[in-house]
Amino acid sequence: MRALIQRVTSAKVTVAGQIVGAITQGTLALVAVQPDDSEANADKLLYKLLNYRMFADEKDKMNRSLIEEQGGLLIVSQFTLAADTKSGLRPSFSSAASPALGECLYNYLVEQAKKQHAKVATGRFGASMQVALTNDGPVTFLLES
Repeated sequence: MRALIQRVTSAKVTVAGQIVGAITQGTLALVAVQPDDSEANADKLLYKLLNYRMFADEKDKMNRSLIEEQGGLLIVSQFTLAADTKSGLRPSFSSAASPALGECLYNYLVEQAKKQHAKVATGRFGASMQVALTNDGPVTFLLES
């Protein structure tokens, strides 16, 4: 699994004009599932999402995790993040999981996140979504499990 994570002061997901998920200070995670991924990959990615040290401490060093910050976690499915872009000018999606596997592991990730963290919001799997955010820093990382 892959996640492009961004430290945000706010983020929201809108579907058909309705806000379906929103957070204030925290992490926006755009998540892609690949064909060989499993629940173990989702567990490893969630551990990183919750514990990755990307928030500033009192000395302005990135030493604090999302858990320590008690920030929000907005998880959005984004299969395009799994695209192979190494050659040509058009992405190949052969490296993305099937929609069925993608939805299954995305839902598993969200369920586990809600069990482990108080402030979890989501997009809607497979929907056309508009994501608005204010990147804090900017701080952006690509995580893989």
